[in-house]
Amino acid sequence: MFSRILIANRGEIALRIIRTCKEHGIETVVVYSEADRSALYLGLADYAVCIGPGPSSESYLNIPRIISAAEITDVEAIHPGCGFLAENAHFAEVCESSNIRFIGPPPEVIKLCGNKAQAIEVAKQNKIPTVPGSDGIVQTPEEAIAVARKIDYPVILKAAGGGGGKGMRVAHNDMTLRNNFFLAQREAEAAFKDPSLYVEKYIERARHIEVQILRDSDGNCVHLGMRDCSLQRRHQKLVEESPPPNLPSRVADAITHAAIKFANAVNYVNAGTVEFLVDHRHRFYFIEVNARLQVEHPVTEMVTGLDLVYQQIRIASGGKIRLKQSRIENRGVAIECRINAEDPDDGFKPSPGTVKFFNPPGGPGVRMDTHIYSGYTVPPYYDPLIGKLIVHAEKRPEAINLMRRALDETIIEGIKTTIPLYRAIFGNERYRQGDVDTGFIESLYASNP
Repeated sequence: MFSRILIANRGEIALRIIRTCKEHGIETVVVYSEADRSALYLGLADYAVCIGPGPSSESYLNIPRIISAAEITDVEAIHPGCGFLAENAHFAEVCESSNIRFIGPPPEVIKLCGNKAQAIEVAKQNKIPTVPGSDGIVQTPEEAIAVARKIDYPVILKAAGGGGGKGMRVAHNDMTLRNNFFLAQREAEAAFKDPSLYVEKYIERARHIEVQILRDSDGNCVHLGMRDCSLQRRHQKLVEESPPPNLPSRVADAITHAAIKFANAVNYVNAGTVEFLVDHRHRFYFIEVNARLQVEHPVTEMVTGLDLVYQQIRIASGGKIRLKQSRIENRGVAIECRINAEDPDDGFKPSPGTVKFFNPPGGPGVRMDTHIYSGYTVPPYYDPLIGKLIVHAEKRPEAINLMRRALDETIIEGIKTTIPLYRAIFGNERYRQGDVDTGFIESLYASNP
């Protein structure tokens, strides 16, 4: 096991990793930008190193500065957290060349999984169902239109070099597709420095289902169940739960089998998430792999009782998976809300600023992962995520009621947050019945303008 780890991230995920390390006697080094100088979690780490100004390009995405901090503090490994450099194959290569272990998959696996077109080709080769679409990258709008006419509209353009909702555009006809092609290309270039796009059939009323897997360097692989991440806005996940409601067990078994099959095919190592779309007939399709720790990992932790960060660290240090698939149990239901500093009533406009008062929820079955406090200033440079509210109960109706209670207790004054949206979701009868899909939030706003 490592004795000292650098955390190349910020906010609640940095605090989350510090907690696991402390519990296992591992020293931590946190890097921070000048905008995060007042973060309280800096005092919980053993060492803190400032790596630059507020903009992420000059701090959290600046590989030379992060490596310099790691070398100065003599760490053995770097945990990239979620976002920033977590799926950057070049960063993983630099870590390894500096004799610092990267807590995540090998660079070649990150590179393959990061190129969605290549990942889809691997799935096809292994007879895992995929969404009908282009055979690789489309270079021009004309090529995209030809594919769309072959597979029928609606279709979706997707960035080959990344995810997170960037570079994704839906089109229902040739004209929209032509216009969206250049918009998606510019978004992909700005987000991933790669304008490459591919085309897929757009599955309407789809559910977004993902499988959490762990695999070690000896090829031992297990899954930790599934999460339903269907509640999204512009392809950005907002609410996640485990297990997915109303999913037949035969479909669940087939999806988890496909996830492990893919992980073995690419010689995956560490924690990862294999993602699928499921249509209204319960047909499932592979869409991508997130080669990192997911923002929604706490729901899996709550239903399995496992610490995923610790599992990551163990595997990266050369440890073998001690878990047996037959002994991994998913108990109860867990639901997570991403608390974002955004105004849902104003087009989800970012809401940086000072938190004048913060009251976290509590009680049995409630978990709040956050780094904010009364007086904390949310900087304007980063993702608006300021916390994750997770609940766990024996049955889904109980979990929903528990979440409603926890949301009522969560008071954040001084900035706008997504809490009012979640109150509407958890009071919605369609959601309470488990009738969810990726268009749910748009339909909710359409019915409540």
